[in-house]
Amino acid sequence: MAGRDDVIALLDSRGIEYTVAHHEAVFTISEMERTGIEDADRVAKNLFLRDEKKRAYFLVSIRHDRTADLKALRRILVSKPLSFASEDDLHSMLALSKGEVTPFGLLNDAEHRVTFVMDSYFSDGIIGVHPNDNRETVFLKAEDLTGLLSGRGTKVSVVDLDQ
Repeated sequence: MAGRDDVIALLDSRGIEYTVAHHEAVFTISEMERTGIEDADRVAKNLFLRDEKKRAYFLVSIRHDRTADLKALRRILVSKPLSFASEDDLHSMLALSKGEVTPFGLLNDAEHRVTFVMDSYFSDGIIGVHPNDNRETVFLKAEDLTGLLSGRGTKVSVVDLDQ
């Protein structure tokens, strides 16, 4: 399982530029906002979703100040109705716990069952996500994150959630 040190080692081995902000453990965006870290507006809110038949799973990274509209997201993804996936699925597929959802958890998805969906808001700049440890936030170019994940077999979709 890829933990924090594995994530950092992978970024280093790929020559991906990043910065790390250290903070207390955070489990929600509101807790994250209270840390006072720089570039807090680039920190993603991450949601682990599934369709009603449990056939399609999505890890969705949206702007921190956005409310998740599952009906709109369903239309954008051309999916069956969406809901939040269970903690059991989160742990078994991504080796993550509730409140620790991050795109880097997709490194643990050996079967590539989960699609990464990123809000196009991030596509022209940096994105901040946990490195599989919610006491840190890694800031890197969004294109480096999507390239890293797709290069390891994860389906990646960048969508305009303002549609």
